[in-house]
Amino acid sequence: MARHLVIGNGKLLVNLDSNCYIRDVYFPYVGQQNHVNGHECRFGVWVNGAFAWLNDPEWVIELGYVEDSLVTNVTARHERLGVELQLNDGIHQRECIYLKRVVIRNLGDTPKDVRIFFHHDLMIDGNEVGDTAAFYPENRTLFHYKRSSYFMFNGRSEQGGIYQYSTGIKRFHSAEGTWRDAEDGELMGNSISQGSVDSTISFRTTVPSGNERTIYYWMSVGANMEEVKRLDQYVQESHPEKLLSRIVIYWNHWLSRVSGRYGDLPAGVIRQFKHSLLIVRTQIDERGAILAANDTEILQYNRDHYSYMWPRDGALIADAMSLAGYHGTIAPFFHFCARNLSLEGYLHHKYNPDGTVGSSWHPYVLQGVPRLPIQEDETALVLYALWKDYARHGEIELPQALYNTLVRKAASFLCEYMERSLGLPRPSYDLWEERYGIWTYTSASVYGGLMAAAYFADLFGDYDRSDQYRNVAEQIKQGIVTHLWDEASGRFARGLTWQDGQWVKDMTVESSMFGLFEFGVLPAEDDRVARTMHAIADKLRVKTDVGGIARYTNDYYFRQSDDIDTVPGNPWIICTLWVANFQIETARTVDDLVEPRRTLEKVGTFALPGGNLPEQVQPENGSPLSVAPLTWSHATYVQTVCKYVRKLEQLSS
Repeated sequence: MARHLVIGNGKLLVNLDSNCYIRDVYFPYVGQQNHVNGHECRFGVWVNGAFAWLNDPEWVIELGYVEDSLVTNVTARHERLGVELQLNDGIHQRECIYLKRVVIRNLGDTPKDVRIFFHHDLMIDGNEVGDTAAFYPENRTLFHYKRSSYFMFNGRSEQGGIYQYSTGIKRFHSAEGTWRDAEDGELMGNSISQGSVDSTISFRTTVPSGNERTIYYWMSVGANMEEVKRLDQYVQESHPEKLLSRIVIYWNHWLSRVSGRYGDLPAGVIRQFKHSLLIVRTQIDERGAILAANDTEILQYNRDHYSYMWPRDGALIADAMSLAGYHGTIAPFFHFCARNLSLEGYLHHKYNPDGTVGSSWHPYVLQGVPRLPIQEDETALVLYALWKDYARHGEIELPQALYNTLVRKAASFLCEYMERSLGLPRPSYDLWEERYGIWTYTSASVYGGLMAAAYFADLFGDYDRSDQYRNVAEQIKQGIVTHLWDEASGRFARGLTWQDGQWVKDMTVESSMFGLFEFGVLPAEDDRVARTMHAIADKLRVKTDVGGIARYTNDYYFRQSDDIDTVPGNPWIICTLWVANFQIETARTVDDLVEPRRTLEKVGTFALPGGNLPEQVQPENGSPLSVAPLTWSHATYVQTVCKYVRKLEQLSS
């Protein structure tokens, strides 16, 4: 399950797999709708009568990106066909235009007649009902449409535009699709199809011996025919080569704010850091939603996906991007949260990119007892991240605009949603969305959120509310120390659950205890925090060559081993980096930073070819598990690099 190449601009997101097939096209929101839904939009080559799709095992493919950009850089070599391809894909930084350059190199000693085929397996608006595919003679393009989603395909070689085309029926009765028609090098020219349809277009060139030729291909996406025609004309007038070059230049400039000091970090870590910044950017919709992941392969397992905005993921990702200097990139996220805050002042489990409430498995009633189906950390962390962003950048306009609509409403809810007998937040679901209770991580996040609200209240002279928020935060801090510390085991409990009329400690070793120091409840140097983090580093370390840190003991999600002593759970990238962040926080000499630097290097080896980080990895061979790329993984990598560099500078001064 992975998307090896990801490109986007905040309105249009395109994912490609390891064969360079388009597998997901999201428009008009990042993460919503998916107009390909994981099917394969094939890409094939015909040379002097022989044909091969890019998934042919004879291709040797190397995946990557043009340095410091969101333009892919892929080479594909096929000895039998005698050609090597260089592929560059990009999405215009402003317009909804996907561009592809195909450089064809002739490896033989005779000229080659080459035809390049692009197949379009669209499911517009996420389903196959009522699509239309048609050739449009006015500008010699082929387009697909349904309702307010239009996709126009075009391209050129030195011999002209589209060479051949065909539309047809797919996945209905015995019809496989027009891609089968392509395999003899010729397309039938059927000009329109309706229903469950696909299409294929081809371009032709002649490549002299030892020489190369270039073919360009592009897809214009819009809400109506006039819009996609305008975009197609824009590409032709500007020339696709120039547009691809401008995309590279744009992303080079976008990354320029982090260029400079990286201390002793090796080149591979710096490269992964920059790539992670770019990947996070692709997962942020321009209207504010920060998506967890957009890899539809996960649909094979539970018929749902990660294309949602979890306020928890979003807040922690926003905090990391703010730390790296990208205030403007993440400011819309906070407006998104303010728009979608409930009347009671809490945020729901997750949201669709358009702001509607996403699917959930948290019940409103269990065994006849009503409960609020929320993860309270998701509300609190938004306040925490907003304050951290203000503290770094001093942009007062953002919190001023959100003080009444977000900060005060959410803080009021956090103050009321309390288990008074314990001085802790009332039960809610944990950050992993698996269990219901009072959790140390959640309690720490609520403390951080209320302290953030108190700081904002002070900032705006609202001192009565500031006192209220601080008082409740202090109650929570005392509740954590009193009820969640376990002296017998010498570490904090994961949380409390209600059993047989009393609160019982859950002593499962749990990686999320990093929240105790991250959200300011206790300093990292506090002996109780240190003992807890050392227990995590010891008990949750995966004792294989892969290494890494599991979420918690006996983690079941995508479990790969029943040997819990050796593999307490699969290595998670975020959990591995949380331990590194603790080591950075408590470092007193430069030598103390050796281990977290090794962790950054190690995590880089978990990336797919091309640099995308998954959620977790297989504990024996390090292959990706669950979705890839996971935005939270990339953001945590960004955060850890930033913290490392700043700590190194402090210790070296």
